[in-house]
Amino acid sequence: MTEDAQILIARLLAHQTLRREDKLVKRALSDEIFRTELDTRLKACGMKFMDNVYADYVTLALTRDSESKVFGTKETWQNNNFGLARDGVALLVVLWSLIILPKRERQEAHQLAEEDQNDMFGKEKPLPRAEDTSIGISYRALLADFGDKLGKKTRMDMNLGQLARVGFIERKGDMILEGPLLDLLMDTDTLKDRIINGALSDIFHIPAPRTPAIIAADTVNTVDTSDGEIAPDAE
Repeated sequence: MTEDAQILIARLLAHQTLRREDKLVKRALSDEIFRTELDTRLKACGMKFMDNVYADYVTLALTRDSESKVFGTKETWQNNNFGLARDGVALLVVLWSLIILPKRERQEAHQLAEEDQNDMFGKEKPLPRAEDTSIGISYRALLADFGDKLGKKTRMDMNLGQLARVGFIERKGDMILEGPLLDLLMDTDTLKDRIINGALSDIFHIPAPRTPAIIAADTVNTVDTSDGEIAPDAE
């Protein structure tokens, strides 16, 4: 068992991501004793095993306790270890919102990407895989809707290329598709409500709840998403 945990960690460090169908990954997701050993080994190195039921891949990331020691060593705090500038992070959040949130809704409804309506018996089936429910978005539509806000075509193309290189997205012709890391390394609990009810509420046509925080944000006429973090990978 010790050797298997060592091999799995080494493979994740070498390859960055592994599919959930991988033999050792499946063991980590189903064998409590093996998972405990894996987590203990990773924690000793300031790292953690990252997975969620909506993603087809798993990866490694830094623990919260390690982030300040890793990203706070320079004069300014690094908000990610991918070298993304502010507009690159903003583009990443937009892509996560437009690709991952609809995909998760289809997964929870047990609806495949090519289906027009739900299967009435779908709830009894396993959660559909990401590759069966993730649709992606058109590059031309993204440029038309967000180009002016995200640096226009030249800057957006540069950031899209960087996001593709590190595994957040994949490009197929005009389509921008979910990459292995897009549904793994975003702080979903922090970002989901903030994005749907705040920064992108106009896009999703969802009225923001009148909570004290929203009222305060309206008062200053701004939406602050600067502290939404991207969990770092294990490079």
